[in-house]
Amino acid sequence: MPEDTVREVLEAISASRLLPVVVIDNIKAAIPLATALKNGGLRCVEITLRTGAAEVALRTMAEDHDLMVGAGTVLDCHQVDLALNAGARYIITPGFNPEVVRHCQASSVPVFPGVATATDIQAAMNAGLDAVKFFPAEPLGGIAMLEALAAPFSMMKFIPTGGISAANVAGYLHHPAVFAVGGSWMVARHLLEAGDFAAITELTAEAMRLADGGRDIDQEGWPYGIT
Repeated sequence: MPEDTVREVLEAISASRLLPVVVIDNIKAAIPLATALKNGGLRCVEITLRTGAAEVALRTMAEDHDLMVGAGTVLDCHQVDLALNAGARYIITPGFNPEVVRHCQASSVPVFPGVATATDIQAAMNAGLDAVKFFPAEPLGGIAMLEALAAPFSMMKFIPTGGISAANVAGYLHHPAVFAVGGSWMVARHLLEAGDFAAITELTAEAMRLADGGRDIDQEGWPYGIT
């Protein structure tokens, strides 16, 4: 992926500040889901590779050029290749796997590995990364834990994910170390199963309003050294 394309991915995620984390079971839901997210104002989405429908859903949604589609729950290099072949523009992992990170870097695709400790963050820094996923955010201690980890690593940007909802997302978005926030409340599995795409649009629009409320924070610099 050329550098200007990497820049496009990073700018899109940073501009959105929200990444809906999708667990999809029905391939037929992919197109109406894409429409619902766009109608709600979102242009970025993470399709987790947790179900048999995920690869085809990712491929289908990646064909929509108005969406920036990434793959989540990527556990190994084989899944990186699968996701990239399906059209994923970025890779998100639940933990720090150096082989996966190197594989993504060799393919010039942005990768956001999950971190939970200072040791994880240092490993990510040693790999040349300056944006990571903080996971699972709420069970690890939420904003207080993020604050503690961000203090000695001022160069690192975070995507908190896990246990985040409309009730607490604003606090994360107002933290200057936060690059974007991942959440599933606007694309909850039961809404997808019920085909309630109107509710997904409504929840997405509300989430975007909450995200807009956090834009007064000065986000200095771009992750990955891109300015």
